[in-house]
Amino acid sequence: MVLFMLIQLSVKNFAIVKSLDIEFKQGMTAITGETGAGKSIAIDALGLCLGERAEGNSVRKGAKKAEITACFNVKHNRRCQQWLAEHDLEDVEDTCILRRVISSEGRSKAYINGSPVPLQQLKELGPKLVAIHGQHAHQALLKPDAQRALLDSDESIQKQLTELKALVTRHNQAQKELDQLQQMKQRNEDRKNLLSYQLTELDEFGLLDNEFDSLESEFRKMSHSQSLLEDSQISYHELCESEQGNAATIISRCLERITDLVEHDDSLKPVQLMLREAQINIDEAGVELANYVDCLEIDPLKMQQTELRYSRAIELARKHLVQPENLVQHHLELKQEYQSLFDSDHKSESLEAELQAIKAQYQTLADKLHSTRCKVAKRLQKSVALEIKKMNMPDAEFEIAITDCHRDKINSKGHDQVEFLLCSNKGMNLEKLEKAASGGELSRIGLALQVLGNKTHAVPTLIFDEVDTGISGGTASVVGDLLKTLGENETQVFCVTHLPQVAAKAQNQMLVTKFSDGKTTETHMTPLDEDKRIEELARLLAGDTLTESAIANAKALLQQ
Repeated sequence: MVLFMLIQLSVKNFAIVKSLDIEFKQGMTAITGETGAGKSIAIDALGLCLGERAEGNSVRKGAKKAEITACFNVKHNRRCQQWLAEHDLEDVEDTCILRRVISSEGRSKAYINGSPVPLQQLKELGPKLVAIHGQHAHQALLKPDAQRALLDSDESIQKQLTELKALVTRHNQAQKELDQLQQMKQRNEDRKNLLSYQLTELDEFGLLDNEFDSLESEFRKMSHSQSLLEDSQISYHELCESEQGNAATIISRCLERITDLVEHDDSLKPVQLMLREAQINIDEAGVELANYVDCLEIDPLKMQQTELRYSRAIELARKHLVQPENLVQHHLELKQEYQSLFDSDHKSESLEAELQAIKAQYQTLADKLHSTRCKVAKRLQKSVALEIKKMNMPDAEFEIAITDCHRDKINSKGHDQVEFLLCSNKGMNLEKLEKAASGGELSRIGLALQVLGNKTHAVPTLIFDEVDTGISGGTASVVGDLLKTLGENETQVFCVTHLPQVAAKAQNQMLVTKFSDGKTTETHMTPLDEDKRIEELARLLAGDTLTESAIANAKALLQQ
C-alpha cells in the first residue's frame, strides 16, 4: 500500500490550461488522449513545482500569472521529512505542499508548505518526491556521459565520487595557485632585483628609528651655531656684566629703594615681591646662559658630517617617495616584501610537491573507483538483461564495458570510459547501443534502467512520459505489466501513453481533452470510470470511429 504519494495537482492559467484541479490515487495511472490534446502539460506544470526553469510565455494568454500547486503525502517519506525538518519547513499534517507562481514577465516565486523559498530548495526537494522520465529520456542512453551517470547512481560509487571530487577540487586550487605564481615569477625576479638594490642602499645608510628627528634638530643647531654663541654672550653681558648698566644691577637697585619705601607704605609689598622674583630669575638666567656658552662647541668637521647625513636622508626619502621621518618604516616594509618574494619561491616548490602527492592519491582513488564500477556494472548488466528478456527480448545480451583510460588526466569522474553494449539476436556481436538498438529496444532498455534505478533510490512517485515509444503488441502488454507491478510495490506510477495495451494495465486512467470555441483553447483532464475507460481504450485501438469489435477488444484488455 502506497503511503507517500502525489495527492493533488492544481494548475491555473498555465499554457492552454485555464483551470485544472486533479486528485490522484495509488497504483498506476495511465494518462491518454489525442495527439496535441496536452497530455504532457500536467507533467510540465509539476516540473515547475519541482524547480524547473519558468518562462513568461508559459502563462496563459491574457492572464497575469500562472499558479501551480502540488500536494504530497509524506507521512512515511523519511528522506523528505528529514529535509523539511532541516530547513524548518515541516507540516503537522504530514503533507508537503509545493507552490510556484509565474508572472507574465517571467518572474517566479516558490513556496514550500506556505513559506517562500529560493528556487534551489525546490530543486533539492523535488528528487525526494518525484522522478520524471521524459519522452526522449531513452535517447540520452546513446550518450556516453548519460551511460556513465546511470552506472554511477549506485550509492557505493557516489561515495567514492564525492571523495574523488573533493580531491580534484584541491588539485585544481593548488594548480591554479601554482600557475599564478609561475606567471608572476619573472615579474617577481625583476622586483627582487630592484628591492635588492634599494635595500643595499638603505642598509648601507642605516638610518635608525627616530634618528631623522635628532638629525634635523642637530642640523638646525649647528647651522646657526655662530649666531647662537654671539647672541648668547651679548645677552649674558647685558644681563650680568655690563658696566654701563646691566639688568641684574638695575633690578637690585630698584629692589633696595622699594624695600625702603615699604616701611612707609605696605601697599608696595607686591611690587617688592615681584622685583625679588625678577632678581632670582635674572640670576638663574645668567647662570644658564653662562653654562650654555661654555658648552656650545663649534666643530666644523662634526657640522659637515651632520649636514651630509641629514642631506642624504632627505635625498633617499625623495627617491623612495616618502617623508624623511617615514624612511625607517619604508625600509622595514621593503625588507618584508623582499622576504615574501623568497617565500613565494618556496611556496611554488611546496605546491609542486603537494600536486605530486594529490596525483598519486588520485590514481589510488581512481583505481578503487574503477574496481567498484566493474563490480556494480556486472550486477547492473545482469539485472538489465533479466528485465529486457521479460519485455520480449529473449535472446538479448546486455553488457557494460568499462575501459581504463586517460590516466594522465585529473577528472572528477575518474579515468573510466563507460559504454553500454547490446546484442539483440543470437549469433550477432555486441555493439554500442547507437548501432545495435532499434527505437523500441532502446525504449525497453531505458525503462528497465529506470525501474532498476527506482528500486535503488526509492522515489515514491514515478512519471513516464511516452517512454513506450517504439513499442507495440505483446511487448506493450509486458511493459504495461511491469509498470503495473511497479505501482503495486509502494510506488505511485503515472504513464502518459498512446498504447491501449499499456493503458489497460493501469488501476486508474485519466483522459486529456482539448476544447476550443474559436477564440480560446482549454485543456481538461478527467478521471475515467470503467465504461469511459472501455470507450477510450477502444478509441486507442480503432481510432475515432468506435466499432463493436474495438469495444470488445477494449473489454478483453481490461479483463486481462
